[in-house]
Amino acid sequence: MNPRISIIVPCYNQSEYLDECLQTVLDQAYQNWECIIVNDGSPDNTEEVAKKWTEKDSRFKYLLKANGGLSSARNAGIEIANGEWILPLDCDDRIGDQYLKLAEEKFNDGYTVIYCKADFFGTTEEFWKLADYNYDHLLLENLIFCSAFFKKEDWKATKGYDSNLIYGKEDWDFWLSILDEKKTVLCLDYLGFFYRRKEESMDVEINQNKAKKDFSLNYIYKKHLEKYLPKDMNAIENFVQQKNIRRSLNFYNQIVNKNTINKFLFKLINKTP
Repeated sequence: MNPRISIIVPCYNQSEYLDECLQTVLDQAYQNWECIIVNDGSPDNTEEVAKKWTEKDSRFKYLLKANGGLSSARNAGIEIANGEWILPLDCDDRIGDQYLKLAEEKFNDGYTVIYCKADFFGTTEEFWKLADYNYDHLLLENLIFCSAFFKKEDWKATKGYDSNLIYGKEDWDFWLSILDEKKTVLCLDYLGFFYRRKEESMDVEINQNKAKKDFSLNYIYKKHLEKYLPKDMNAIENFVQQKNIRRSLNFYNQIVNKNTINKFLFKLINKTP
């Protein structure tokens, strides 16, 4: 019987957390899953730890690839996944033991993305307060963390996670790729995702680096420009000061200040009819 859920665990140089992460997979109340551990060319002992789990339970699978970054590792795992539904899980995070079961019960209800409530743990111990999902709000900022369920067929319909986003925001970009105003999203009333906070981590370093943040934000805004254009064509023209934007998207080749874009997008999403 093919697994209905494929859990994708990318790993790069964080083997010290891998056991804790994979134990939360093994503890799941729902049993019809596979877990693909993707070693993204890690220099530590990730392979040794991962193979211990493949020997413990055949539902754990191991994939070694050359280092290519988080998006590349997720895509490699999803490519060989047998499951109908995908759940990314970073190797230093954890999931609650009812997460798969509660999500699976909603798989036939027409949702494109299913996620849950979340907590921070590690250097920060607190509830992760995320705004309620709303598509127009999603255009302004990410509202869904990485460990949410989606169908493999939706991943196939896009180009997957974008490997050009080397400075983060790849989750936001992916949700923008598979969601639109007609797609529905469910947040389970269940605390089932636990995001590890560390003193030194990729997201902490990126948030402290304005140039890297601006690169990701501008890249995403430009890539998904067609999602913003229908909001207000005149506002777009005024913003880029190009009367011919409908005929030529030279905007893609411009370097645009992130704060200006944010103010502009906020105006679009919240403008009075």
